[in-house]
Amino acid sequence: MDRIKVVGGNQLNGIIPISGAKNAALPLMIASLLTDDTLTLENVPHLADVEQLVRILGNHGVDIAVNGRRERQGEGYARTIHFTARNIVDTVAPYELVSKMRASFWVIGPLLARMGEARVSLPGGCAIGTRPVDLFLEGLSALGAEIDIDGGYVNARAPKGLKGGTYRFPKVSVGATHVLMMAATLANGTFEIENAAREPEVADLAKCLNAMGAKISGAGTGHIVIEGVTSLSGARHRVLPDRIETGTYAMAVAMTGGDVFLENTSADLLDAALDAVRAAGADITPTNAGIRVRRNGAGIEPVDISTDPFPGFPTDLQAQFMGLMTHSKGRAHITETIFENRFMHVQELARLGAHISLSGQTATVEGVARLKGAQVMATDLRASVSLVIAGLAAEGETVVNRVYHLDRGFERLEEKLSNCGAEIERISG
Repeated sequence: MDRIKVVGGNQLNGIIPISGAKNAALPLMIASLLTDDTLTLENVPHLADVEQLVRILGNHGVDIAVNGRRERQGEGYARTIHFTARNIVDTVAPYELVSKMRASFWVIGPLLARMGEARVSLPGGCAIGTRPVDLFLEGLSALGAEIDIDGGYVNARAPKGLKGGTYRFPKVSVGATHVLMMAATLANGTFEIENAAREPEVADLAKCLNAMGAKISGAGTGHIVIEGVTSLSGARHRVLPDRIETGTYAMAVAMTGGDVFLENTSADLLDAALDAVRAAGADITPTNAGIRVRRNGAGIEPVDISTDPFPGFPTDLQAQFMGLMTHSKGRAHITETIFENRFMHVQELARLGAHISLSGQTATVEGVARLKGAQVMATDLRASVSLVIAGLAAEGETVVNRVYHLDRGFERLEEKLSNCGAEIERISG
């Protein structure tokens, strides 16, 4: 099993290219099920989750060509991928595939809309919380679907097609917003989603769907209106930059000091997170080509944050920010409002010498002047990279185990950091 070794103490200086967003790429790939034409996606990151979804879509009959060719090329780099779902050969998403990645449950929307039926395994539990699918099922029912659960599978049917209507989310759900928006594109009539997720990835999906012939307005706001059409065509779409990767590297620079230009990204994608990094003492300069992040040797200021749906502070950057705060000059409070079990990185950061106490959904971080390298274990995707951030500033050697979590969401992390002066390497086996 691969590990990542980090020897701390080096500043970061140079350029880091930001990859396409995993959280945008996955729903965009699933949207290919809505048409029998080819959907071409550019800037698709090379990640374990993307590869898993390629296998899942293939199980449904989607023909997939990378860079126009069958064989892999440019291993480890963003790619252009062509998805053609001319013939859906199976409307069942089996447990053995869905259990490996929760986002694969999202195929239920396009399959139901296009084929009139879908049988999709319940995704099961999750390391960072229960994340139930009840909002998905309530929303699909509002679209006119007949839903029942049997033997661990959701059976969804709409033999006469989906229909217009309205659904208001009792709480914001990014995944369910994706699914309802995709399903409603082929509904009979107009469907309105209230209290919809406003994340940039939702707006990116709507942009792609509209290029395919959908009629969606309001994406990026809390009220989305979808006027159903009879069919969708193919399109070409570029995946937006990964705001979580952007924020992660901004926090890494704030942790180590240095001067790094984050290339091919936009500050508009994560204003709240960048504001927190600024408050911690880093200089953030947005440009048309990316974001420059600098920090001198003045030290890290403690900053209180609370996670919230967009445009608030992203839950997917909470662990990384906690890693940054472990080295601050005071006390910081970090409150997690999205997931009920997203503090598993606390005990691993403590192995590096961090002082963190928990009370309910709030972590109190007492910054320390000295972190010391140790063996640590990644418990989930974002927790894994928080340990890397802490390791970059720790004295001596930090070894992060179970980095398969990290490979789900960060493309070429060791290469990007080492190119900027970090002493970091992957140890295989």
